[in-house]
Amino acid sequence: MTVLSSAEASAHLAALHPVIDRAFQQFGPVRMGPRPLVEERFARVARSIAGQQLSVTAASTIFGRVVDLVDLVTPASILRTSPDGLRECGLSNAKVAALCDLAQKCSDGTLDFGSLGRIPVEDAVARLTEVKGIGRWTAEMFLIGSLHKLDVWPTGDAGVRNGFAQMTGLKIAPTADELQPMGNPFRPYRTIVAWYCWRTLDNKPV
Repeated sequence: MTVLSSAEASAHLAALHPVIDRAFQQFGPVRMGPRPLVEERFARVARSIAGQQLSVTAASTIFGRVVDLVDLVTPASILRTSPDGLRECGLSNAKVAALCDLAQKCSDGTLDFGSLGRIPVEDAVARLTEVKGIGRWTAEMFLIGSLHKLDVWPTGDAGVRNGFAQMTGLKIAPTADELQPMGNPFRPYRTIVAWYCWRTLDNKPV
């Protein structure tokens, strides 16, 4: 199968589905940010863990302290740092445990960011969620935002559910279970639909 860019996939879905065509006309083709280098991906996930259940400002402050402490956020630098030092940055015990588990799994090869983008979405989600503190939503946001996987369908995201309802004229937003099969007509480009759901609500994923 020909691999399309996000812009090409947007145009492809717009040509097939009127609901996507309306979003395409309003927002243009899906635009992904720059894809981080393999060596930068550990820090991306580490920041996601540090920022869970926090405001953007608080997350940035705490992760900034981690960066100041270890300089370059890598598996080796996290494993060299004492848990007490990480806690002093403002991280909870659970987040310290999650960061250390992430670092250990990357260090011993259990999790390989170099190959993660080349395997199916569900396999990548499974590998990421083996790490303490990483749930499905966090894994899916990484696959979309950092790896630019085009067939991620984050039904657990309230913005996607509410945006989909608004785009399609549903009076009540579907549940995650209800939304799951609704994405099937848009395979293998469900990320494109999720992006338009967020844009419809002006609700970017964290």
